[in-house]
Amino acid sequence: MLLQLKRKENQSQANLNAIKIIEECFDEFTKKHYSKILLKCNWDESELKEAIDIILKLNPKPGSSFGEPQTRSLMAIIPDFLLEVNGNEIKITLNQRNAPELRINQSFAEMLEQYANKNSTEDKNAFLFIKQKLDSAKWFIDAVTQRQNTLLFTMNAIAEFQKDFFLSGDDTDLKPMILKDIAEITGLDISTISRVANSKYVSTPYGNYSLKYFFSEAMQTDSGEEVSTREIKQILKELIDAEDKSKPLTDDKLADELRERGYQIARRTVAKYREQLEIPVARLRKEL
Repeated sequence: MLLQLKRKENQSQANLNAIKIIEECFDEFTKKHYSKILLKCNWDESELKEAIDIILKLNPKPGSSFGEPQTRSLMAIIPDFLLEVNGNEIKITLNQRNAPELRINQSFAEMLEQYANKNSTEDKNAFLFIKQKLDSAKWFIDAVTQRQNTLLFTMNAIAEFQKDFFLSGDDTDLKPMILKDIAEITGLDISTISRVANSKYVSTPYGNYSLKYFFSEAMQTDSGEEVSTREIKQILKELIDAEDKSKPLTDDKLADELRERGYQIARRTVAKYREQLEIPVARLRKEL
């Protein structure tokens, strides 16, 4: 960032102040200890704000652009399921790009018939060899078909459980759902549900989602209603988005706000959810 600042042709006072922050007050800047910077540099708040605005426009990782096309291709997600909504109906299909139809080439079956009635040792060995390979191919196709049926069965159970969300796309419509719930509906082992949830994606009218996104613990409101922790995280994010950035809400105040809305939640739980949302503490969210 320092090189970017020093290479600017127009070295305004704000730009020089930005250089001073990077060279002499970088630790205070990263921790947003603005009062310490003001005291150390003997500036007023407007001078500090102008310098920070310049710094925020810099690229902190200029070298990352060289690998950008490759990174973008590696991050591309091909969903395993395609979910369509038609009125109040939900239709789920496997993405054929990930699951092409498998079948045995008819010429091998015909070849087996040709050797079936021949009596020479060489022909009998050829018959046994072809039959063994055909049986292996049939077993493989049956195994793939069974796996696809398991995937569809699991996805349909999730879609039925979270039908309100799939019809609306609203995160607050997500119900509390754990692996055990889907295991009981499908009759499958929890470990099977876990493998599907942790590795598969579904394409919906609202975007692509990892199946594990739909799983969350339950929390009870003052009215006794069970809500998903996902709903609480969404409200927490909305509170932080709407806060006064010059006086961001601390975890204690966020907990108070949630309690006023009927969610009995401790400060440490707010901190945990905030970290899961990758939102920094109040001090680091402060803006001038």
